[in-house]
Amino acid sequence: MKCPYCGHLDNKVIDSRLNKECTITRRRRSCLACDQRFTTYERLEVMMPMLVKKDGRREAWDRHKMAVGLEKACEKRPISRDRIDEFVDDIEHRLQDIGSKEVSSQVIGEWVMEDLSKLDEVAYVRFASVYRQFKDVNEFMDELKSLLDSRRENEH
Repeated sequence: MKCPYCGHLDNKVIDSRLNKECTITRRRRSCLACDQRFTTYERLEVMMPMLVKKDGRREAWDRHKMAVGLEKACEKRPISRDRIDEFVDDIEHRLQDIGSKEVSSQVIGEWVMEDLSKLDEVAYVRFASVYRQFKDVNEFMDELKSLLDSRRENEH
């Protein structure tokens, strides 16, 4: 592992820990050249299905891209980075469970919308406004009304 401070390749592992789900190993390392400490994460790489975009293009699953989109939607909301990582983990598990070589990006978008509406309504509306590409305020208001209606149904 290359040291992010000096670029040296020799380092030693000081501590290793698994996350709650035992899917990620966090390692604290110390560079043998400059003695700086840094953290690395190991995650099992699983073959994910290709995403089929609306225009027919195929694109590889990108965990980072999903996390960045969720971070934007959850900006200034009481949602931790760990919770966003768990959210992306859940989406990845669903992708693995369907066992298909390809999946429509619209399917994933709907999963995100459904789960995000339960996590944080403001983040949901932010994500929906980008995902659904609202053309005007009326479309935005229709989505808000739909959200309020579903909330009322769940309360009864």
